[in-house]
Amino acid sequence: MTRDEFDGFCKSLIGTTNVIQWGNASVWKVGGKIFAICSNWGEDRPEMEGIKISFKCSDLSYQILTEQEGIIPAPYLARAKWVQLETMDAMADGDIKDYITEAHSIIAKKLTKKLQKEIGFVSA
Repeated sequence: MTRDEFDGFCKSLIGTTNVIQWGNASVWKVGGKIFAICSNWGEDRPEMEGIKISFKCSDLSYQILTEQEGIIPAPYLARAKWVQLETMDAMADGDIKDYITEAHSIIAKKLTKKLQKEIGFVSA
């Protein structure tokens, strides 16, 4: 998955916003809360060429995913059950989309009912 594909997919989810922060990372939010991040590495750090995708996951998914090759607890966010894909082939694109959709849902469900209605996550 490329960064453009990542951004396009996150944009397709209900009520999302995007900011670029933390050294040009693409940070995706729902209701002002982060659910997924894509960082580029390579130009100034050739030893880490490529992109890194991080996302929130359930407790069970966190436990399972962090046992997989190429997936680590996300730096600074692991305590909140976030993972980071360290290699481009750590997960198939379809699986990445499924986990990002779940991350979006996990975060959106934690928003107030009023905010969920405002962003269109739940019907009025």
